[in-house]
Amino acid sequence: MFPQDFLWSSATAAYQIEGGWRADGKSLSIWDKFAHTPLKIFDSDNGDIACDSYNKIDEDIAILKQLGVNHYRFSISWTRVLPDGTTNHINELDNVDVQGYTAWSLMDNLEWATGFSERFGLFYVNRSDPNVPRVAKESVSFFSTIINCNGFPDPEMHLLYQ
Repeated sequence: MFPQDFLWSSATAAYQIEGGWRADGKSLSIWDKFAHTPLKIFDSDNGDIACDSYNKIDEDIAILKQLGVNHYRFSISWTRVLPDGTTNHINELDNVDVQGYTAWSLMDNLEWATGFSERFGLFYVNRSDPNVPRVAKESVSFFSTIINCNGFPDPEMHLLYQ
């Protein structure tokens, strides 16, 4: 038996449920490129349609309400939000009533393998002083080595390279 104040939650990930893979200006993600490369995925399965949540969002929300879900954690494909990989073009969303949100980017092996090196690499950002510009690092190989050998880096590791 669950306590009276138990909060039921659900979570989804963009590629697994979103679908609409080229809808409304979305560009190709690293996963899209990988899944469309011959012989990379068994039976050439991909996330082009997935659960089609992109087109069935109202139905999906109704199901969450029917299930009594109190919290829902979801992701939106970055290639939908930033189609060209920069903030120069932001897709605007209509009818959004966000009560609160958390941005959490967990970088996966495909991003390490090609995403950051193809697009822009990583930067050290001094978040304590917004006036300090981003400093480019040789971070793709540096962080890739850390992830491959040790898991996620120590949050203070950047201090060694200042």
